[in-house]
Amino acid sequence: MTRTPAARTPAAPVPAAPAPAAARPGAPAPRTPTRLGRLRPPRTALPYLLLLPALVLELVVHLLPMVVGATMSLKRLTQFFIRDWSAAPWAGLANYRTAVDFHAPVGRALLHSFWVTCAFTVLTVGLSWLIGTAAAVLTQGSFRGRGLLRAVFLLPYALPVYAAVITWSFMFQRDTGLINHVLHDQLHLVDDKPFWLIGDNSFTALVTVSVWRSWPFAFLTLTAGLQNIPRELYEAAALDGAGIWQQIRRITLPSLRPVNLVLVLVLFLWTFNDFNTPYVLFGRSAPEAADLVSVHIYQSSFVTWNFGAGSAMSVLLLLFLLLVTSGYLLLTSRRKDAA
Repeated sequence: MTRTPAARTPAAPVPAAPAPAAARPGAPAPRTPTRLGRLRPPRTALPYLLLLPALVLELVVHLLPMVVGATMSLKRLTQFFIRDWSAAPWAGLANYRTAVDFHAPVGRALLHSFWVTCAFTVLTVGLSWLIGTAAAVLTQGSFRGRGLLRAVFLLPYALPVYAAVITWSFMFQRDTGLINHVLHDQLHLVDDKPFWLIGDNSFTALVTVSVWRSWPFAFLTLTAGLQNIPRELYEAAALDGAGIWQQIRRITLPSLRPVNLVLVLVLFLWTFNDFNTPYVLFGRSAPEAADLVSVHIYQSSFVTWNFGAGSAMSVLLLLFLLLVTSGYLLLTSRRKDAA
């Protein structure tokens, strides 16, 4: 007898798990508290926290020496208090009064050094900007060897300052220098070989070396600015009959105005504070015709050992540069708003 298999009863359906609250339409997303989320700073404070290490280093490296120098300017700090300068007696504003007393020898020497530095800065910045602009415009177009020529132009800026200036000091030697050999022996432009590192000619030598070192920076900056000028402007000007000088006057210089504003300010600050060039070129005691403020302050501090007077001169130089920089920025911003 054959047994018929019993029919299987279908299994009861398993009830589905309730959907999470996040899957339900209209339900708010669950908030999972985490310790990292609680410790995470708000987004508005994150940029300031990232800048905090740089600000602390800026305070330590720059502002702290300024505060120490301003404190030293208020003391009678001489060679007798070098071991413990804080024990030097207070002088108040006596060092400042001595520095600005232009009827006394110290004040007259500082005023002479200030005017020499102003003339040196004007000539160096003006010639560096002029040569840099000319070189940038001449190398703007495409021609064979342009990259090599630009690299050669940047060599004075890439060389170490001490190696470059020492080389110039050898070239300016009276009897064995290259400058006098070319001017006197080769070209016969002078009757006698002049002294370049002493006397009045020292100012010319200082300006020459400073311009040689500064103009490649102007060339590099202006070359970068020229890349942002559309070529279509020059093409349209050429179709209208504008010559090269009209294009430079009407297109190049107005387009480079924002770059020139920053470039002139940076060159002014670098040149007015320049210490390495005259110190390496002339030594510890620069000639009177090339006595810059930076070298004069060095001599007042480390040659005559009057650190209080030298610090007072440094503070006066800082205030002058801040005043000129603020006036320059205010004037340029007003011209920009008026335009």
